[in-house]
Amino acid sequence: MKKFLWILPVVVAGTLCAAAASTDTNTPSPDKKSDAAMIPDASHKPVFTTNTITINGDRVTYQAETGMLPILSPTGEVRASIFYVAYTRLDTKDKGPRPVTFCFNGGPGSSSVWLHLGALGPRRVKMNPDGTLPPPPYGLLDNDCSILDVSDLVFIDPVATGFSRPSSGQKKDDFFGNSADLDSVGEFIRLWTTRHSRWLSPKYLCGESYGVFRASGLAQYLADHYGMYLNGLILVSGVLDFETIYDRPGNDVPYPLYLPAYTAAAHFHNKLPPDLETNLEAALAESREFARGEYVSALELGDSLPADERAKVVTELTRLTGLTPQVIGDNDLRIDEGIFRKQLLHDQGLILGAYDSRITGRDYDPTAQYPDYDPSAAATEGPFSAAINSYIRDELKFEDDLPYELLTGVQPWDYGDQNGFGYAAGRLATIMNENPYMKILVLGGRCDLVCPIDTVHYAIDHMQLAPEYRTNITYAQFDAGHMMYINSPDLRKMHQTIETFLKP
Repeated sequence: MKKFLWILPVVVAGTLCAAAASTDTNTPSPDKKSDAAMIPDASHKPVFTTNTITINGDRVTYQAETGMLPILSPTGEVRASIFYVAYTRLDTKDKGPRPVTFCFNGGPGSSSVWLHLGALGPRRVKMNPDGTLPPPPYGLLDNDCSILDVSDLVFIDPVATGFSRPSSGQKKDDFFGNSADLDSVGEFIRLWTTRHSRWLSPKYLCGESYGVFRASGLAQYLADHYGMYLNGLILVSGVLDFETIYDRPGNDVPYPLYLPAYTAAAHFHNKLPPDLETNLEAALAESREFARGEYVSALELGDSLPADERAKVVTELTRLTGLTPQVIGDNDLRIDEGIFRKQLLHDQGLILGAYDSRITGRDYDPTAQYPDYDPSAAATEGPFSAAINSYIRDELKFEDDLPYELLTGVQPWDYGDQNGFGYAAGRLATIMNENPYMKILVLGGRCDLVCPIDTVHYAIDHMQLAPEYRTNITYAQFDAGHMMYINSPDLRKMHQTIETFLKP
């Protein structure tokens, strides 16, 4: 029952801090039907608007640039047009030393809308403070937790997402795969950097979910192909080794790594014993200690595990997950996220979200083995879709008659794996060894059941990396799930964490 990596966040509601704004544009709104019917590509000039926002008391005036850039072949042929929105702070005397952060989500097949209007950009979707779904109609707020105060931002929609699409005569599926994806997104970053004279600026990548897999590959790709060394990577709720999240027969690696996420979810829903319910950190510490010790050993023994030891494991898993002994026994000690989401609150007729297990919903078929849908994903698609379609056209003044593709099918996707599991941790280790100044910030939510934080820790802990370079890696954990920024306190913590990371 694993696993897709669509990035479907669930945002924050209510204004965290009031932020006054004013808008101007040097391009008139195209209100003629003939203009609105045009389908822009990379040959069209970008649209510029200006705005002002207050971030942590800092008044920031910025320019938003919305448009397309061409993806060029080695011979100069335009292969595709990639849609982007870039924000540049205007009240900076010298843009050279100012960082620029290239941002994208994952999927693969996801646009950048989630990081753009959920976490990092100057505007964000209006939702409930805990990230649950408000009633329609939806709206936008100034985001006083944007990181535009400390870094310019470029949000990239890979080919087939957003408004990005291949040129005439090119096939979309030619861009579907790890290697092809690095070629196109890497070429975009090179060209944007060149056109905007930012080769001497500090450069960062921020990727979420599969975007972490992409960012790790891009760091090496940009260095190898263009000699572009990065200052750092911001890795949000990601995957570096698919062996850690795909529980195929014969692969027991994910089960112990998921256990702490189950403990966090059970704690949130008050399903743990009283001694664990009073202290989440102690509960997580016990969960990790058991996962790395007795649980791993029990799984390795398989059917040769003695009955008395099996009974002890069932008892401890019951204690740490809130599930019944029968559910754990029926699933041979191996609980995948679908079973957990279905069973934890089954007595209440509720299922848990995969992207955020704090969020619950009513199942269509209570008798089915797995949940029929993801309540945390359902909580975000409507608000984000309405917000991005309104924002691009009404505020950024960019017109395109095509639908904005939040999520699109890009399968089959070639992960470039040799043994059945996509693996990017090796690329990350290689570029960290070559560029020992590159910093890594790893962000994860405790209630993420798609890419639990322990899975990426495991991948990083097993990289072939010199010990002195491991000091370049820092971690931050959050209370919510895959999109931790959907939770108001986590959004503010995320801003502070990234701001500290980006400052010299």
